[in-house]
Amino acid sequence: MSRKYVITGTDTDIGKSIFAAALTAAMGAHYWKPVQAGLEDGTDSETVAKIGGVDPALILPERYRLKIPASPHYSAAQEGITIGLGDLDIPPVDGPLVIEGAGGALVPVNPELLFADVFAHWGQPVIIVASTRLGTINHSLLTIEALRARNVPIHGIAFIGDEIVDSEQTICRIGAVSHLGRLPMLDSLTPDVLRDAFNTHFNLAAFGS
Repeated sequence: MSRKYVITGTDTDIGKSIFAAALTAAMGAHYWKPVQAGLEDGTDSETVAKIGGVDPALILPERYRLKIPASPHYSAAQEGITIGLGDLDIPPVDGPLVIEGAGGALVPVNPELLFADVFAHWGQPVIIVASTRLGTINHSLLTIEALRARNVPIHGIAFIGDEIVDSEQTICRIGAVSHLGRLPMLDSLTPDVLRDAFNTHFNLAAFGS
Protein backbone atom coordinates (compact mmCIF):
# COMPACT_ATOMS: atom_id res chain seq x y z
CA MET A 1 0.00 0.00 0.00
CA SER A 2 1.38 3.42 -0.94
CA ARG A 3 2.10 5.61 2.02
CA LYS A 4 0.12 8.73 2.81
CA TYR A 5 1.29 11.28 5.34
CA VAL A 6 -0.55 14.27 6.73
CA ILE A 7 1.65 17.22 7.72
CA THR A 8 0.50 19.51 10.50
CA GLY A 9 2.31 22.10 12.57
CA THR A 10 2.47 23.31 16.14
CA ASP A 11 1.99 26.87 14.90
CA THR A 12 1.88 28.88 11.70
CA ASP A 13 5.00 30.00 9.81
CA ILE A 14 7.31 27.41 11.36
CA GLY A 15 8.50 25.75 8.16
CA LYS A 16 5.76 23.19 7.62
CA SER A 17 5.68 23.73 3.85
CA ILE A 18 9.48 23.53 3.69
CA PHE A 19 9.44 20.14 5.37
CA ALA A 20 6.51 19.05 3.19
CA ALA A 21 8.50 20.02 0.10
CA ALA A 22 11.54 18.08 1.28
CA LEU A 23 9.51 14.97 2.11
CA THR A 24 7.50 15.12 -1.12
CA ALA A 25 10.68 15.34 -3.17
CA ALA A 26 12.47 12.61 -1.22
CA MET A 27 9.56 10.19 -1.55
CA GLY A 28 8.77 11.08 -5.15
CA ALA A 29 5.27 11.67 -3.84
CA HIS A 30 2.24 13.61 -4.95
CA TYR A 31 1.47 16.70 -2.86
CA TRP A 32 -1.95 18.02 -1.87
CA LYS A 33 -2.92 21.13 0.07
CA PRO A 34 -6.72 20.76 0.35
CA VAL A 35 -7.39 24.27 1.70
CA GLN A 36 -5.22 27.25 0.77
CA ALA A 37 -6.05 30.44 2.68
CA GLY A 38 -4.26 33.40 1.15
CA LEU A 39 -3.30 33.78 -2.50
CA GLU A 40 -1.62 37.16 -2.88
CA ASP A 41 1.86 36.05 -1.75
CA GLY A 42 1.74 32.72 -3.55
CA THR A 43 0.46 29.35 -2.43
CA ASP A 44 2.01 26.51 -0.49
CA SER A 45 1.62 24.31 -3.57
CA GLU A 46 3.77 26.76 -5.54
CA THR A 47 6.33 26.82 -2.73
CA VAL A 48 6.56 23.03 -2.64
CA ALA A 49 7.02 22.84 -6.40
CA LYS A 50 9.67 25.57 -6.40
CA ILE A 51 11.87 24.77 -3.41
CA GLY A 52 11.35 21.02 -3.58
CA GLY A 53 11.87 20.76 -7.31
CA VAL A 54 8.67 18.75 -7.43
CA ASP A 55 7.22 18.02 -10.85
CA PRO A 56 4.08 20.21 -11.23
CA ALA A 57 2.28 17.11 -12.50
CA LEU A 58 2.59 15.70 -8.96
CA ILE A 59 0.99 18.76 -7.36
CA LEU A 60 -2.73 18.15 -6.94
CA PRO A 61 -5.05 21.17 -7.21
CA GLU A 62 -6.36 22.61 -3.99
CA ARG A 63 -9.97 21.83 -3.19
CA TYR A 64 -10.41 25.38 -1.94
CA ARG A 65 -8.38 28.49 -2.84
CA LEU A 66 -9.41 31.22 -0.41
CA LYS A 67 -8.25 34.79 -0.85
CA ILE A 68 -7.81 35.98 2.73
CA PRO A 69 -4.70 34.77 4.64
CA ALA A 70 -6.54 33.78 7.82
CA SER A 71 -8.06 30.75 9.49
CA PRO A 72 -9.91 28.80 6.77
CA HIS A 73 -13.26 29.02 8.56
CA TYR A 74 -13.06 32.83 8.48
CA SER A 75 -11.63 33.08 4.98
CA ALA A 76 -14.29 30.77 3.61
CA ALA A 77 -17.09 32.62 5.40
CA GLN A 78 -16.00 35.92 3.85
CA GLU A 79 -16.50 34.32 0.44
CA GLY A 80 -19.83 32.74 1.36
CA ILE A 81 -18.34 29.24 1.47
CA THR A 82 -18.83 26.53 4.07
CA ILE A 83 -16.33 23.68 3.94
CA GLY A 84 -17.73 20.36 5.13
CA LEU A 85 -16.04 17.11 6.03
CA GLY A 86 -17.42 15.45 2.91
CA ASP A 87 -15.77 18.12 0.76
CA LEU A 88 -12.27 17.01 1.77
CA ASP A 89 -12.07 13.37 0.74
CA ILE A 90 -8.51 12.37 -0.12
CA PRO A 91 -8.09 12.16 -3.91
CA PRO A 92 -6.81 8.85 -5.29
CA VAL A 93 -3.25 8.89 -6.61
CA ASP A 94 -0.83 6.33 -7.95
CA GLY A 95 2.00 6.27 -5.40
CA PRO A 96 2.73 8.05 -2.12
CA LEU A 97 0.95 11.24 -1.12
CA VAL A 98 1.91 14.10 1.20
CA ILE A 99 -1.04 16.15 2.48
CA GLU A 100 -0.48 19.49 4.16
CA GLY A 101 -2.97 21.02 6.55
CA ALA A 102 -3.37 24.73 7.23
CA GLY A 103 -1.63 26.07 10.32
CA GLY A 104 -1.95 23.81 13.36
CA ALA A 105 -4.08 20.82 14.25
CA LEU A 106 -6.80 22.85 15.97
CA VAL A 107 -7.29 25.40 13.21
CA PRO A 108 -11.02 25.55 12.31
CA VAL A 109 -12.16 24.43 8.88
CA ASN A 110 -15.67 25.65 9.62
CA PRO A 111 -17.18 26.93 12.89
CA GLU A 112 -17.68 23.38 14.21
CA LEU A 113 -14.94 21.38 12.44
CA LEU A 114 -11.22 21.43 13.23
CA PHE A 115 -8.40 20.10 11.10
CA ALA A 116 -7.74 17.48 13.79
CA ASP A 117 -11.28 16.20 13.19
CA VAL A 118 -10.53 15.96 9.48
CA PHE A 119 -7.32 14.05 10.26
CA ALA A 120 -9.30 11.63 12.43
CA HIS A 121 -11.75 11.08 9.57
CA TRP A 122 -8.91 10.38 7.15
CA GLY A 123 -7.19 7.96 9.53
CA GLN A 124 -3.79 8.54 7.93
CA PRO A 125 -0.55 8.93 9.94
CA VAL A 126 0.27 12.50 10.89
CA ILE A 127 3.72 14.06 11.04
CA ILE A 128 3.94 16.99 13.42
CA VAL A 129 6.33 19.75 12.37
CA ALA A 130 7.63 21.74 15.33
CA SER A 131 10.02 24.64 15.65
CA THR A 132 12.85 24.29 18.16
CA ARG A 133 12.34 27.87 19.35
CA LEU A 134 11.20 28.81 22.86
CA GLY A 135 7.71 27.51 23.64
CA THR A 136 7.98 24.41 21.50
CA ILE A 137 7.57 21.94 24.38
CA ASN A 138 4.19 23.33 25.32
CA HIS A 139 2.99 23.74 21.73
CA SER A 140 4.17 20.29 20.69
CA LEU A 141 2.70 18.42 23.66
CA LEU A 142 -0.63 20.22 23.25
CA THR A 143 -0.69 19.19 19.58
CA ILE A 144 0.11 15.59 20.49
CA GLU A 145 -2.65 15.51 23.11
CA ALA A 146 -5.20 17.02 20.72
CA LEU A 147 -4.45 14.40 18.08
CA ARG A 148 -4.40 11.49 20.54
CA ALA A 149 -7.74 12.61 21.99
CA ARG A 150 -9.19 11.96 18.52
CA ASN A 151 -7.29 8.69 17.98
CA VAL A 152 -5.26 10.22 15.16
CA PRO A 153 -2.20 8.07 14.41
CA ILE A 154 1.04 10.02 14.89
CA HIS A 155 3.95 8.89 12.76
CA GLY A 156 6.42 11.14 14.55
CA ILE A 157 7.70 14.67 14.92
CA ALA A 158 10.05 16.61 12.64
CA PHE A 159 11.82 19.63 14.07
CA ILE A 160 12.80 22.84 12.28
CA GLY A 161 15.59 25.12 13.50
CA ASP A 162 18.74 25.01 15.60
CA GLU A 163 19.41 21.87 17.60
CA ILE A 164 17.95 22.11 21.12
CA VAL A 165 18.63 18.64 22.49
CA ASP A 166 16.74 18.94 25.77
CA SER A 167 13.57 20.34 24.18
CA GLU A 168 13.55 17.72 21.43
CA GLN A 169 14.16 14.84 23.82
CA THR A 170 11.62 16.12 26.33
CA ILE A 171 8.88 16.36 23.72
CA CYS A 172 9.54 12.88 22.37
CA ARG A 173 9.80 11.32 25.85
CA ILE A 174 6.70 12.90 27.38
CA GLY A 175 4.71 12.76 24.16
CA ALA A 176 5.87 9.19 23.37
CA VAL A 177 6.50 10.06 19.74
CA SER A 178 9.33 9.23 17.34
CA HIS A 179 11.99 11.85 16.61
CA LEU A 180 12.11 11.75 12.81
CA GLY A 181 14.87 14.32 12.41
CA ARG A 182 15.56 18.04 12.40
CA LEU A 183 15.82 20.35 9.42
CA PRO A 184 18.25 23.19 10.21
CA MET A 185 17.72 26.76 9.15
CA LEU A 186 19.00 27.07 5.58
CA ASP A 187 20.64 30.12 4.03
CA SER A 188 19.02 29.39 0.68
CA LEU A 189 16.02 27.33 -0.30
CA THR A 190 16.78 25.57 -3.55
CA PRO A 191 15.91 21.99 -4.49
CA ASP A 192 19.55 20.89 -4.20
CA VAL A 193 20.11 22.54 -0.81
CA LEU A 194 16.85 21.21 0.58
CA ARG A 195 17.50 17.70 -0.72
CA ASP A 196 20.98 17.61 0.81
CA ALA A 197 19.69 18.88 4.15
CA PHE A 198 16.91 16.31 4.24
CA ASN A 199 19.25 13.47 3.34
CA THR A 200 21.70 14.58 6.01
CA HIS A 201 19.24 14.97 8.85
CA PHE A 202 16.52 12.41 8.09
CA ASN A 203 16.44 8.71 7.24
CA LEU A 204 14.07 8.14 4.32
CA ALA A 205 13.54 4.56 5.50
CA ALA A 206 11.58 5.99 8.45
CA PHE A 207 8.90 7.10 6.01
CA GLY A 208 8.46 3.80 4.16
CA SER A 209 7.47 3.83 0.49
